[in-house]
Amino acid sequence: MHEQAHNLAEAVARNSRAKLVAFLAAGSGDLAAAEDALSDAFATALSLWPAEGCPANPEAWLLTVARRRLIDHLRRQREIPSSDDLEQLAELSDFAGAGAAPAEDDLPDRRLALLFACTHPAIDPVVRAPLMLQVVLGLEAAQIASSFLVSPAAMAQRLVRAKTKIRDARIPFRVPNRSELPDRLDAVLDSIYACYSEGWAEAAGTDVARRELAGEAIFLGRLLVELLPNEPEVWGLLALMLYAEARRPARRRADGEFVPFTQQDRRLWDQGMIDEADSALRRASSGETIGRLLIGRFQLEAAIQSAHVEGARTGSAPWSSIVGLYDALVQLTGSPVASINRALALAEVQGTGAALKSLDGVSADPRIHSYQPYWAVRANLLARTGLNDQARHAYEIAIGLERDPVVRRYLEQVRDALPGGLAS
Repeated sequence: MHEQAHNLAEAVARNSRAKLVAFLAAGSGDLAAAEDALSDAFATALSLWPAEGCPANPEAWLLTVARRRLIDHLRRQREIPSSDDLEQLAELSDFAGAGAAPAEDDLPDRRLALLFACTHPAIDPVVRAPLMLQVVLGLEAAQIASSFLVSPAAMAQRLVRAKTKIRDARIPFRVPNRSELPDRLDAVLDSIYACYSEGWAEAAGTDVARRELAGEAIFLGRLLVELLPNEPEVWGLLALMLYAEARRPARRRADGEFVPFTQQDRRLWDQGMIDEADSALRRASSGETIGRLLIGRFQLEAAIQSAHVEGARTGSAPWSSIVGLYDALVQLTGSPVASINRALALAEVQGTGAALKSLDGVSADPRIHSYQPYWAVRANLLARTGLNDQARHAYEIAIGLERDPVVRRYLEQVRDALPGGLAS
């Protein structure tokens, strides 16, 4: 019974935590308190469920316990409650009649409202995406910190300050009016894509929690296109994630080893997902816009992925078109990551010498020195030029920076296959 209760609590935490936090935070206006109350509810569940049995509706059970904890917290914090405080307490107390929590199917999904709350102008832009990654998508501060190149301690402090700001400024948990969207949608799209990227980065396919982050990001992307069907970038983001996710089954061999894109068996790709991505990209190109660029970052990145997929189908990628798309992406974003990927495409059009020269153009950016793909791309281009010693050195750096053991083994194999013998 103990194992069953633990497994059930773990499954609910993985699948419903964000929805429960969003519901509680929308009622209380206190995000940190909502998270704490839900954590207490999970702790209570692990204490009681093994002895009393697991409830038929664990989400409703947890929500009821968390709501009571949250009401107690608000009452303690506000000894002389204002009218707003009393209204929040009443909303928390009035879920469904006499203290009952709503059934799971009746629970409004307020995650998008929570995402937009995290992009409120009162929130420091630097912390908006990390905040969304933690409270809506469940990432730990240490995971988020590594993606944003700051220390875990610094990231934890930023997140605490942001949650305090939401409470003190009484930032509403709602989807903004359409007139507010141009200034707030980009941060939501960035956070959803950051979540997908975190789930995609795990090539081994053994980390269930990280893999499910990718599925959660796609779910939110689909939810967003229902909410904003005339926003091209929303469709572009969904298309981009679907193109990548369709290739997931081909990223590993039967023995679990990593397979790069050029060597993947495209028969393993999810054709239904690719068709959905194609449809989303067409919808993006025909969509209206609300005071923003018609062609945005995610549309361009999705178009690049579409070109690669088409190239795999036909056996001949349209490299000149891909370079042109990267040119537009670099001009739009100024991203060194886009410049690195452009260099690989440029090698197919103008040769490795031109690609290395292009790559040298971003080498002055200090962030690049700790960015694994830069060194992997540089090593690849150097090897293709015949500069094997320099390529080996670049591979060594890439291997040292790579967190995923599966990708690390692949890079070691490529390094060791270079002419001149095994690396010392």
